[in-house]
Amino acid sequence: MAKTPDFAKTFQDMMANFPIDTSSFQEAFKSQGALGEKLTRVALSAAERSTDISARWAKDTIARMGELAVVKSEPSDYAKSLSDFASASAEVAAEHMAAFAEVAKKVQMDTVDLMLTAGKDVATEARTVTESVVRDNQMAVKKAAAAANTVAAK
Repeated sequence: MAKTPDFAKTFQDMMANFPIDTSSFQEAFKSQGALGEKLTRVALSAAERSTDISARWAKDTIARMGELAVVKSEPSDYAKSLSDFASASAEVAAEHMAAFAEVAKKVQMDTVDLMLTAGKDVATEARTVTESVVRDNQMAVKKAAAAANTVAAK
């Protein structure tokens, strides 16, 4: 009766002749971790600055509201006080919105810079890994061809 050949040993030998360098995977993991860390720092820094701006805005508004609570002798003084508060609030809102825009602009610039740097690093690593793989595969093919010639000669 015909015996089914066991290809497990054949595949093991074949895979042994084409070694895989896992260091490139480890380097990619480290690179991604470093990129994530840098992006997180950018986001946390922006959140901190935004919180500072919001806190200053709230303090300014609360301080100005104290002026509204002061008792006035004339009814027209209340209208003037409210008008002054509205004008000051609009001015302060413009200043704080500009500060928020600066934070967003800095985050955008930092993120683009990080992504461009990461892209360059990935391209360099990919080129290095590709060259290494090609070299290793060429050597493995030569070894396999030499082994096949040796077996054929016998």
